[in-house]
Amino acid sequence: MAFFLETLTGGLMAGMLYSLVALGFVLIYKASGVFNFAQGAMVLFAALAMARFAEWIPAWTGITHPVAANVLAFIAAGGVMFAVAWLIERLVLRHLVNQEGATLLMATLGITYFLEGLGQSLFGSDVYKIDIGMPKDPIFALESMFEGGILINKEDVIAAAIAAALVAALSVFFQKTATGRALRAVADDHQAAQSIGIPLNRIWVIVWCVAGVVALVAGMIWGSKLGVQFSLATVALRALPVVILGGLTSVPGAIIGGLIIGVGEKLSEVYLGPFVGGGIEIWFAYVLALVFLLFRPQGLFGEKIIDRV
Repeated sequence: MAFFLETLTGGLMAGMLYSLVALGFVLIYKASGVFNFAQGAMVLFAALAMARFAEWIPAWTGITHPVAANVLAFIAAGGVMFAVAWLIERLVLRHLVNQEGATLLMATLGITYFLEGLGQSLFGSDVYKIDIGMPKDPIFALESMFEGGILINKEDVIAAAIAAALVAALSVFFQKTATGRALRAVADDHQAAQSIGIPLNRIWVIVWCVAGVVALVAGMIWGSKLGVQFSLATVALRALPVVILGGLTSVPGAIIGGLIIGVGEKLSEVYLGPFVGGGIEIWFAYVLALVFLLFRPQGLFGEKIIDRV
């Protein structure tokens, strides 16, 4: 039982991180109706900015305290992501208002390659480290209930708590604020939203800024765990099954989908892996997403395409 709970906990922790990346996809889709292939590049770009500013700020300002340096680096990287969002809207999306979804999709592909190239030019192509002080040592929990306790990685717990807090803040933002309601109106119908005075261009800037902050938090956490390298852009591929499972239009779906994927990967690898030679964790999520595409393409909480027309 203890081993099962340990595996389950590890899956939940990984699932929250998947959900964090998947949120970027959901936010952009809710505002523009297009799947944002640039989300992985945004995570990479934000992580590169965070890592490099954490190195540069102590040299520029003389501030050597790690907490202060990281806070300033986060603010600076956030400013960079806001600038990227504004430029994307000004130079690309503004000229594609009310265009077909395929046109917007190709635009995000172009943004992907541009951000990857720009990130390498501005910040370099080495492997960088983000040290935000998250503890690496594991802990043993519930020792009074189970012999030896349950092994839990403290870094995963803190990362999951950060992801959960951000998800909760975004849920409140979408449901309780006027800007959030405007974002949902734009997601339902661009032309109808414009007809009642909602400025589509400004809404797109806001949602790309929010997605940029989400990418920054995701990049900071993944960079702390894995190091900042250009393969980090592929972490978005791990989130694709999450949005397919949860639904492209649902923030709660991204959360629950991430938890299901995370837990399913860990449990299937541990309990089914020995019978098939292992490696289930690599492809489990994609097979599960394929099943949902066949039987429920809108995902668990997504809307049917016909309802959005």
